[in-house]
Amino acid sequence: WCYILSWTICCRVIRKISANQTIEFEDDLTNNTRRYLRGKHKKYTGPCMATNPIDSCWRCKKNWAKNRKILAKCVLGFGHKTSGGSNGDYYLVTDNSDNDVLNPKPGTLRHAVIQKRPLWIIFARTMHIKLSQELIVQSNKTIDGRGADVHIAYGCGITLQFVHNVIIHNIHIHHIFPSSGGLIRDSEDHFGFRTVGDGDGISIFGSSNIWLDHISMSEGQDGLIDAIQGSTAITISNCHFTHHNDVMLFGASDAYSKDQFMQVTIAFNHFGKELIQRMPRCRWGFFHVVNNDYTHWKMYAIGGSMHPTIISQGNRFIAPHDLNAKEVNQNRLQPC
Repeated sequence: WCYILSWTICCRVIRKISANQTIEFEDDLTNNTRRYLRGKHKKYTGPCMATNPIDSCWRCKKNWAKNRKILAKCVLGFGHKTSGGSNGDYYLVTDNSDNDVLNPKPGTLRHAVIQKRPLWIIFARTMHIKLSQELIVQSNKTIDGRGADVHIAYGCGITLQFVHNVIIHNIHIHHIFPSSGGLIRDSEDHFGFRTVGDGDGISIFGSSNIWLDHISMSEGQDGLIDAIQGSTAITISNCHFTHHNDVMLFGASDAYSKDQFMQVTIAFNHFGKELIQRMPRCRWGFFHVVNNDYTHWKMYAIGGSMHPTIISQGNRFIAPHDLNAKEVNQNRLQPC
């Protein structure tokens, strides 16, 4: 069935394409990955537990942990051309510190993401990373948290600004606070002054070909995910959102008409407890909201203004008991 929120209805068939490269891993990292996915104390012996076409593309491959880059072939939707760092080397994060944003220490996540070359970034072990300033990611990167329990928490969030081709997969982002601003290195050969940040979990600004998959997000200071200023070709899939007010914002200004070219797919996500609104909130643009599970909200689920096209298809909406908060969709004629 199809629930359509739109002034314009249009259909488009999207196919996935991307490059892939295989590099063998050491056995200990592979074994850790398998143990983590099946749980610490339970050994699963049944058939593959993939419940959607994105997961079944990689999770059911017998040796996927030794061929991690097969993930880059699995993205669907408007971000279907995203290949991340699949054409580059692996970078192993071994240090969870973030003490020097001007000269990041090798082995840290910040040192990995500022490199100009393509990289597939993985983690040596479970880590809690408290970012002292916003993490500014260069193009052609994959941040792959499979095989470890990686939390970016109690610090600043992730910024994708004027970049392309970035995958972020299987990490937890929560308790994000505004950055204080100052001098921050954003590439190997450049640093600059950054103003005070908003406290977004992931901020996408003027960027394209972005895939966010299997990310657990909650309790940011501002939005969990914001995509603005002409960002497009984005897929957000298999994510879990809880405990937040403004969940997703696509397009921040009624005056910025270039966002009419924004295209975003929101698929197979769970919008869970203690959420209030913006799941997503859309200005301008074209948005496919498909096969998501909405189990809680306190104001409304999907909102739009400035004549966006929103196709809501195959979603489950369980409205709250509050009679004043049962809006599935909200058409805002005024800025908010």
